[in-house]
Amino acid sequence: MLREKLRSMLTRRILVQDGQRKKLRRVEVPPSERLVLGIYFASLALVVLMVLQVIHVLLLGSWNSELGAAITGDIMFVLGVLFGQKVS
Repeated sequence: MLREKLRSMLTRRILVQDGQRKKLRRVEVPPSERLVLGIYFASLALVVLMVLQVIHVLLLGSWNSELGAAITGDIMFVLGVLFGQKVS
């Protein structure tokens, strides 16, 4: 279910000239399975890291900077892939 949603989000729609009259036709280019699985596992890792951070804050009462850095890096990875896939 989540993989299908990711696949539809990462699908590019491009315009291609078709026929003698050069009429524009919209073509969908699906993403590779490796890209979909990479984003899927990065999303799952983000959820796990956030749960670990919440547990750390609740039990110890302080913010774990290493988990915070990992969460930030994971978010930047996912956003970079999503924006890069839509632009190119």
